[in-house]
Amino acid sequence: MEFSRRTALAGGAAAVAAACSARQTGQISESNIPMDEALVSVEAFDPLFFDVIAPKPVARMLGRGFTWAEGPAWDAQRAALYFTDVPANLAYRWHAETGTQVFLDPSGVDPAKSAGMREPGANGLLLRNDGKLLVCNHGRRAVEEMDLDTGARKTLAQEYGGQRFNSPNDVAEAADGTIYFTDPPYGLEGLNASPLKEMSVNGVYRLSAAGDLSLIIDDMTFPNGAVLSPSQDALYVSQSDPAAPLIRKWHPESSKKGEVWFDAAPFMEGHDGLPDGMAVSDAGHVFLAGPGGVLVIDQNARCLGRIGTGRASANCTFGEDGRTLFITAKDRLIAVRTKIRGWGRFAG
Repeated sequence: MEFSRRTALAGGAAAVAAACSARQTGQISESNIPMDEALVSVEAFDPLFFDVIAPKPVARMLGRGFTWAEGPAWDAQRAALYFTDVPANLAYRWHAETGTQVFLDPSGVDPAKSAGMREPGANGLLLRNDGKLLVCNHGRRAVEEMDLDTGARKTLAQEYGGQRFNSPNDVAEAADGTIYFTDPPYGLEGLNASPLKEMSVNGVYRLSAAGDLSLIIDDMTFPNGAVLSPSQDALYVSQSDPAAPLIRKWHPESSKKGEVWFDAAPFMEGHDGLPDGMAVSDAGHVFLAGPGGVLVIDQNARCLGRIGTGRASANCTFGEDGRTLFITAKDRLIAVRTKIRGWGRFAG
C-alpha cells in the first residue's frame, strides 16, 4: 500500500517555496504573523472535555511557513522547544524571547547523501532524563543522542538483526532510561516498495539502558507515534493507516504485542490527517495529533473532544509550566493553554 499520512506533501511548488523561505530567513517569528485569525476551535464529544480545555482557549501562533512540522520536544532547563520540518531537512528552536529560529541545518543527513530518501530530515525528538536530546533521524535511518551543550551527536541504534532500520520516527523514554521507538518507512522513497528497505516489518523497538535492542511489536502496518503512560506501565503506539487508524496499547511487562486501545476511524470523516504523535497528561489523558487537530482521549479510551487546528496535525507535547500544549500542525507551530497539566519536566 502506498499512501501519505499528509495532504499536499512536500514536492509541490508551494512546499518547496516554503522550505526555501525558511532556509533563507533562518527565522519565522510570531511578530511577523497577524493575530486576527482563529487559531484553534474546540469540539466536545463529552462534557468532561471542558475539564481539560476552556471553550475558548488561549492560543498563540509561534511560527508558520513550514512544509510539515513534527517532533516537538520541551527543554525545561533552557525554556525552549525543539521541533523539526522533516521534508525540509531542518530543525527549529523556539524560545519566548527569540521566537522561532533554525536549530539544525541539515537536521538529518547531508542532502548530497540522501539518494533514495523521501524525507531526509530528522523527525521525532525527545529530551532525555539526563538532558540530552534524542533524535529520530530519517536520513541516517538511526536513533541518535545529541549533547545540547556541544552539539555532538551519537548513534544509539541503526540496525537490528544485521538489517538497517527503515526510518525511525518517534521515541519515548522510561524513567530507567529504556528507549522505545517506531520504525515506519516514511523516510524512504516508495515507502514499503523502496529498494533501500531491508526490514521485513515496520516495527516497534525497545533499547535498554544497557544497550540491548529488541523488537517488541512486528505486526503494525505503519507504527508512528509513541508515548508512555505516566505510571510507565503502558506504551501507546499510534498507527497511521487509513484502513486501520488506531492506537495500540502495549504493557512492558507483557510478552504480548498489545491490544487495540483506541479506534480513530469514527473521528476521521471530514478531517485531514491520520493518528500520529501523542502526549499525555498527569492524569493519564492521551492527546493524539492527527485528523483535524488533536483528539483528547481519557484513560478509558473515550474520546472527550478535539482541539481543532483546521489541518492535519503531526504531533504535540506539553511545555512551559506544563499547561501549554505545543502542536505541530502541518505548516504551523501553535501553543494552546490547557486546564490540566502535562506529564513531564516543567518550570515552576
